[in-house]
Formats: sequence, structure tokens, C-alpha cells
Amino acid sequence: MKKIVALLSAVVLSVGCAVGPNYKKPAVSVPTAYRGLTPEEAAKTASASIGDQKWWDIFQDEQLRSLLRTALQQNYDLRVAGSRILQAQAQLGITRADQFPSVNAGAGISDNRSAKSKFLPAFEESTGHVNLSAAWELDFWGKYRRATEAARANLLSSEAARQEVMVTLVATVAGAYFQLRALDLELEISKRTLASRQESLRLTSLLADRGSTSMLDVRQAEQLVFTAAAEVPALEQVIAQEENLISILLGKNPDDVPRGHKLTEQAHPLEVPAGLPSSLLERRPDIRAAEQQLIAANAQIGVAKAAYFPQISLSGSGGFQTAALTNLFTGPSGTWNFGAAVTQPVFTAGKIRSNVRLAEAQQQTALLFYQQTIQGAFRSVADALIAYRKTREFRSQEELLFQSAQDSARLSHLRYSGGVTGYLEVLTNETNAFSAELGVVQAQLNELLALVQLYEALGGGWQE
Repeated sequence: MKKIVALLSAVVLSVGCAVGPNYKKPAVSVPTAYRGLTPEEAAKTASASIGDQKWWDIFQDEQLRSLLRTALQQNYDLRVAGSRILQAQAQLGITRADQFPSVNAGAGISDNRSAKSKFLPAFEESTGHVNLSAAWELDFWGKYRRATEAARANLLSSEAARQEVMVTLVATVAGAYFQLRALDLELEISKRTLASRQESLRLTSLLADRGSTSMLDVRQAEQLVFTAAAEVPALEQVIAQEENLISILLGKNPDDVPRGHKLTEQAHPLEVPAGLPSSLLERRPDIRAAEQQLIAANAQIGVAKAAYFPQISLSGSGGFQTAALTNLFTGPSGTWNFGAAVTQPVFTAGKIRSNVRLAEAQQQTALLFYQQTIQGAFRSVADALIAYRKTREFRSQEELLFQSAQDSARLSHLRYSGGVTGYLEVLTNETNAFSAELGVVQAQLNELLALVQLYEALGGGWQE
């Protein structure tokens, strides 16, 4: 009975205090609204955020959705992140097991024989034993509990890191797809422009043959043709390389990428709700991962401080041992022993103190990284908000510029046909119109990329 009481007392002691600081969520400076929003806009977007929406609700192109599904299933970066979660789960199990006793069972049999000799009689002996042993280092100071706390935080950090990979992957695939559709549109414009300029060169050459114009006009018309023709292979090269990039993101070998809507048909909202800045701390996976790393570093301080205190270990074994195997579990063959040990560090040349300082410095580093991650998140959202607004304004101006340049090119052709001006004016206005049309495509692409950037900055894309 006394032994049972002593064992229960030891169990109670083992769940005593845990040295080291308990984690407290750090105070951070959170703005009431994102920079760049007017009070009216902030009030409109306070109740919801585009970052809370699923990616398949943001991107309406069904072909893009299919590419994203494939990427989320097969992308190697995401699969590596998943394997790290399995590693963290296993490490948590290993660390948590240190809190409990280890129990081992054993059995054995031996048979010794000696033949009769001139000096010794014949000898035969058989011995068998069965035993059960246990050992337990009491976690009185919380060393293993703090280590388990750190391992659990590392697991949660790994899960958040995987979600961060998903956020980045969704944004990267969507951005690459929009870039591909922009290149397709530029190639279409270049081929259409090339065909138009080739026809213009043919007509100019006919006029030169009849003496109605000079060879200078022919050479200038050729420059327009060569400029448009040079764009075609350059764009075809970039398109193939962009397809290779998307294929790798999908976990495939380089291959063709199927297309959906044209760039000009991609649906996107004029206004996007950003939500409250405080909700960003819970939505963005990189912030949650940084906080879990801080929790793990904080728990490691307790692990380091526990080394200052005595280590209390219990051990015991019991079983049966006899030379007559038939009487192994009967008769006076039972054996047992029980022991306890206490180990107190006396002199470590400052090793324990240095370990504590190291853990505290690592915790301070994790705290600064957590705070830096939050500030970086607020900046990325503010950058994306202003980018989405200004790219819309830029795109509208580029469209007006193209309309003006296109009309100038039309008028210059009329003036040249009427003999009012030379072909140099046509050359200049045709070049300007071609550049302006490509500029509209780039402006439309930048608007879509700004939407993707904002969705990523708000922590959207990991919701499943």
C-alpha cells in the first residue's frame, strides 16, 4: 500500500509547475483601415474581404480553374510542404512520448551442460526467466511538456506554411495564365498588323513601279512590315516559355497549355472589399506560421531552464527466475526491484546559462520576425490596393491613347493617298498605333495581375 501511495505522489509531482515563460500574444500595432482607402471605402469594405472568398469564386475562367485544381494536386512545392507536416507530426509523437514511462518485457532461457571428466562430475543446469521493467524520468520541472509545446507549435507552423505555399501557388498560376493570354493577344495583334502592313507594302510597291511614288516610301513601308514581322517569333518564343512555366507549376513536363477566355473577357470586379486589418492576422498563413514559430521558441526557454533543476528518475522491474522451468510461475521464484535516482548539475562551465541565453535570443528573433511579417503584410495589402485602383485608371488612359493613335494612322493614310503628305507620316502614326495597341494589352494584364496580387496579399487562396 505504501508503494502505491508513493507512486501516486510521484505522479502528482510530475504534473507540477513548468519553468519558463508562458506564451502571451504580443501586442502589435494594427491600423483601423488600410492605407489608400478613403473613409467611405473603408466603411464599405469593413464587413467582408475578398481574401475570405474561395479561389474558384474569384477566377471565372473555367480553364484557369482546371489548371489551379491540377496544380493544387500535383505541384511539387505543395507536396514537399505536405511531407514536412508529416515530419512535424512524427516529431511531436517522439517528443510527447518522453513524458511517459518506458516499459519493456523480456524472457530468456539458458541450458548449460558439462560431460563427466576425471576431475569433475557431469553437470547440467537449465535457467529461465521472465521479467517486466519500467523507467520514468519525472517531468517535475516541465522540461518535456515545454518540448511538447514547442513540437506542437512547429506542427501548426508547418500546416500554416503549407497553406502559404497554396496562396503563392494560386497567385503564381493565375498570374502566369493571365500573362499567357496577354501574350496570345499580342501575337494576334502582331499577326493582324503584319498582314495589314504587307498589303500596304504591296500597294506602295505598285505605286512606285508606276512612278507615282518613290522608293523611299517603299523602304519606309518595308520597315513597318519588318517591325511587325519581328514581333511574331519573339512573342512565339515567350509564349512557349510561359507554357513551360505553367506546366512545371502543374507538376508536369513542359507541354501545351489549354486556353479559356481571352484576356479582354476575363471577369473582374471594379471594386474589391479589403476587410478589416485586424482580420488579416488570422487569415494570412505566413503570419500564423510566424506566430507558431514564436510559440515554439518561447517554449524552448522552459526546456533550457529546466536543466538548472534536479532530474528525478524512477526505475523498477519484476518477474520470475528459476532453474526448474516447470516451477517458473510457482514457488519462490518471483523477483523484483525498485529504485529512484536524483541528478543535480553541479558544474557545467556556464553551459546551462548559455543555453538559456541562446533560447531567449532565439525567442527574441522569432518575435521580431513575427512583428516584421505583420508589417510586411499591411504594406503588401496597401501596395495592392493602390495598384488595383491606379492600373484601372492607367488602362482607361491607354485605351484613349490607342483610339487617338488609331485615328491618326487612319488620317495619315488618307492624307498619303491624297498626295498631301509623305509616307514618313504614315510610318510614324502606324508605329504609334501599333505600340499603343500593345500598351492597352499590357494595361489590361496589369489590372488583372493587380487583382491577383491583392487576393494574395489579403491571404486568399488556401481555403478548401
